[in-house]
Amino acid sequence: MPKLWAGRFEKPTDALLDDFQSSIPFDQRLIECDITGSIAHATMLGEQNIIPAADASAIVDGLKGILADYRAGTLVIDKGAEDVHMFVEALLTQRIGEAGKRLHTGRSRNDQVALDVRMYAREACAHVNALLKSLLDLLLSLSRQHLDTIMPGYTHLQKAQPITLAFHLMAYAQMFMRDINRFEHAYAEADVMPLGSGALAGTTYPLNRERVRELLGFSDVTDNALDGVSDRDFLLSFLSAASICMMHLSRFCEELILWSTNEFGTAVMDDGFATGSSIMPQKKNPDACELTRGKTGRVYGDLMTLLTVMKGLPLAYNKDMQEDKEAFFDAYDTLVKCLPTFTAMLRSTDFRREAMYASAGLGFTNATDLADYLVGKGVPFRDAHHVSGVLVGKCVREGRALTDLTLDELRAAHPAFDADVYDAISLEACVSRRSLRGGPAPEAVRQSISRAEEWLKQRRAGEQP
Repeated sequence: MPKLWAGRFEKPTDALLDDFQSSIPFDQRLIECDITGSIAHATMLGEQNIIPAADASAIVDGLKGILADYRAGTLVIDKGAEDVHMFVEALLTQRIGEAGKRLHTGRSRNDQVALDVRMYAREACAHVNALLKSLLDLLLSLSRQHLDTIMPGYTHLQKAQPITLAFHLMAYAQMFMRDINRFEHAYAEADVMPLGSGALAGTTYPLNRERVRELLGFSDVTDNALDGVSDRDFLLSFLSAASICMMHLSRFCEELILWSTNEFGTAVMDDGFATGSSIMPQKKNPDACELTRGKTGRVYGDLMTLLTVMKGLPLAYNKDMQEDKEAFFDAYDTLVKCLPTFTAMLRSTDFRREAMYASAGLGFTNATDLADYLVGKGVPFRDAHHVSGVLVGKCVREGRALTDLTLDELRAAHPAFDADVYDAISLEACVSRRSLRGGPAPEAVRQSISRAEEWLKQRRAGEQP
């Protein structure tokens, strides 16, 4: 297929360059956005009398025909085409004749591709957020089921204080809520219509940019043509949000991997989300978690790819920016595979309540509450901390728990101890007394769940189109 821009050249491009610069193997997925954007552009050209109304109508009908063929699976995409934009325009001209040559009036591939990618990015943000909201639904449901499931909380991967599984799950709910916010922000950045920027300096044609914005459902139009064609911040925002979201998934997966080990024994993966060993018959490997954890690095790489592509580019468009799409598409594809798989895996995971409770009772997770008990009796906190530490040391040496110590042994460490200390340092009391907003007490977590449910309800009420 002859190049649509070949008029200035005296010989065709070398086959090596054709292959090197061709983007249609990956940018063909923009074809629906490209055609939809072109329909809006042609409609506006006709309405503004920039091209004859009959030609505009023929172009729109021709583009709709190409789109219908694509959706029906009958459109054969020319893999030898330079890119999806040239392919669609050339095919349109083949189908409707001379009128097809008027489509590109007042437009450059620079603002055309910026439009296509923004349209696709909006769809990607909305899709990811729908998956995140499904995951959040599950987390809120599981949290309600486990308000009283006591487990150990950790710092430095050492047992620290007793909490509940609901409290732990709601920590991840907060992370994914922030992810939803980030993808909403990326959507808003993408939701600005660049067509009319031309190659870099706009156009002399009396385009109606607001009309194109209206037809395509954008919230605004770009305010500077140079920036309109050279901006990829909206993709960087998507990739940054995707990287942080994958990090959250990876952290969650790492904990589920640990919890499913024999050493922890507090979670059991469903057989449908685990695999075995080709040599060791007893193995049950948490592959869904491990793959998610591994794919996180891949998405980080996509972010670094685009940051590096953009870091030294002078204004406006440069061919380097063709490299934006593969990184964007790869991160998007990876994320939308990980999220539903992770959600289904989490839904089927069996959390062992008894094992969690038993684990919380080990490792002196009530030592802080022992110190707090003394503070309640008027002992300065630093002194109370020291006494509690001394008693923990005694128990470590003797292989005992704090609740195993007799009242006499406790009073030998400090006379402020009384018989009510045992109730004060029970796991249930340790959890229930932490009732401040943000704490693990069942009522505090219940309120946190309710706030998250209301937040999610409001988000769904105002979802992007």
